[in-house]
Amino acid sequence: MSVAWLDGALTTMALCWRLDRADGVSIGFTAHDRDLTIGGVVYRASPGMVPSAIRQSDGFDVDTLDVEGALTHDAITADDLTTGRWDGAALTLFATDWTDPAETLIIARGEIGDVSIRDAAFTAELRGPTALLERPVVEQTSPDCRAQLGDRRCRVDLAARTRFARIVSVAEEVLTLDTVEPSANAYAYGRLRWLDRDNAGLSAALLSSAGSTVTLRDPAPFAIAPGTLVELLEGCDRLLATCRTRFANAANFRGEPYLPGIDLLTRYGTD
Repeated sequence: MSVAWLDGALTTMALCWRLDRADGVSIGFTAHDRDLTIGGVVYRASPGMVPSAIRQSDGFDVDTLDVEGALTHDAITADDLTTGRWDGAALTLFATDWTDPAETLIIARGEIGDVSIRDAAFTAELRGPTALLERPVVEQTSPDCRAQLGDRRCRVDLAARTRFARIVSVAEEVLTLDTVEPSANAYAYGRLRWLDRDNAGLSAALLSSAGSTVTLRDPAPFAIAPGTLVELLEGCDRLLATCRTRFANAANFRGEPYLPGIDLLTRYGTD
């Protein structure tokens, strides 16, 4: 692709970053000393953000890029980084002419990987599309299901298994809600998503549920206030019996419950 402004002197070139979080929040930064508006997004001047050396190739090597910056902007805080709000966020790095930023040149794109914080600054790894080549191609066998409840392989409709509630009281990891579970232990192995207050946008794994209470697997990153609105998603223990009796979905069970395991070699006869 031809970019006209690259044909002349590059004294007006500015680097820009756009980050799109999984919860829909999008922000922009630029290394220029003034804010730039590009495509309706305001890119805030953040000269403290710098990328590492950029190398592009036409091979299949996994491309990574480190982006460093100071924790000086309200849009990216240490709490947001450590609690995982930016995990998996899509990042696009591009160059533009700050005198006329209508035309851009994409340099790298991918998603945020490992994030580290040190001395009031952060380093975020950008993993490019070729990072997908590191994923296993063939699944290993397992007695329990390898699908996620409600995904395209499981095919269970989660619309009727997703509910909203407000927290009435908190006792460590046990939350009392203003609604009762639809069936015994329905939210075990499920997820809870915080919809407002300090934990808004984050998710938590659930260990169990009983009546109007649910138990979190781990403590919430921030204090939980009564009245907080949450979204509850039913869970599954990935066993064939549960898939067959509770979900009537044995045809889509993605496991091998009757395949002999390596423990067969250690068995011996008894009187």
